[in-house]
Amino acid sequence: METRRSEYFRKMRGTTRGSPPRVSNEEIVLSWLGSFIGIATLGLIGQRFFAEGDLVLLIGSFGASAVLVFGAVRSPLAQPRNLLGGHMLSALVGVVCWKCLFFMPWLAGALAVSTAIALMHATRTLHPPGGATALIAVIGSAEIHRLGFWYALVPGLIGPLIMLVVALLFNNLPVSRRYPEIWF
Repeated sequence: METRRSEYFRKMRGTTRGSPPRVSNEEIVLSWLGSFIGIATLGLIGQRFFAEGDLVLLIGSFGASAVLVFGAVRSPLAQPRNLLGGHMLSALVGVVCWKCLFFMPWLAGALAVSTAIALMHATRTLHPPGGATALIAVIGSAEIHRLGFWYALVPGLIGPLIMLVVALLFNNLPVSRRYPEIWF
């Protein structure tokens, strides 16, 4: 029993030493510029076309998606299938959990995130920001709750589609980048 316990805690030390490798200054600038353009585009389109004064098209999880699609363009988690499917499926899960368990938001939130992860695994659309999209459907504002299943479309699908278009246009400008690695 003692060896199992010591092995358990030993795993928490990690297996490698040192920091992640540093990226080039060009990569830093490209990641900054791409994410700026992506988020600004979402915010502008959301403000102009989807909500008067509320940026319903711009949710927090899209900030994390920007990190992946502009800062880790080769990651399997940043590919179009994952970006689109991860957000849309997670948004649907979040709405269902809110509608069924609105009277216990702590349970609805936990169920939304864990079920979204399982569904993303099962559909090969794992996109970590999708977990936040599911949680936002539960803990979001009254405006988000009023959207109901429309949340899966706006912002759940339209937002990632806009970010995908920006990522396709921007990430393929420099010779040093190619996006996507795979489509579906």
